[in-house]
Amino acid sequence: MMKNNIQKIGQIGIPVKDLNRAVKFYKEVLLLPMPYTNDTMAFFVCDEIRLFLSLPEKEEFAHPSSVIYFQVENIHHTYEDWQASGIAFISEPHLIAKIGDIETWMAFFKDTEENTHAIMSEVTV
Repeated sequence: MMKNNIQKIGQIGIPVKDLNRAVKFYKEVLLLPMPYTNDTMAFFVCDEIRLFLSLPEKEEFAHPSSVIYFQVENIHHTYEDWQASGIAFISEPHLIAKIGDIETWMAFFKDTEENTHAIMSEVTV
């Protein structure tokens, strides 16, 4: 039987079309710390997860990324704040699932590069 050697997510790669525009969005709108950038890539940190924004090296990598779910304490307050910051939401906060006494709420949005992401909250009821 194979052993699972995965310890954690090391980073999430996000392809971008316009690095300057994407850096501004992740740094000034989402307010994520940016420890490093150059003319083809930028790294951001969200808790212990590193986000790697880059201009695609090849055309085969030039497509929207996987959905990143940013966990927030209060989804309704974050939704209002981010919407006021100019983030274009695809959906309002809505209940996705209720497991036991935990409700999972999500709201989806697009970044400046047309990648779909979400904010999420897990609420004890």
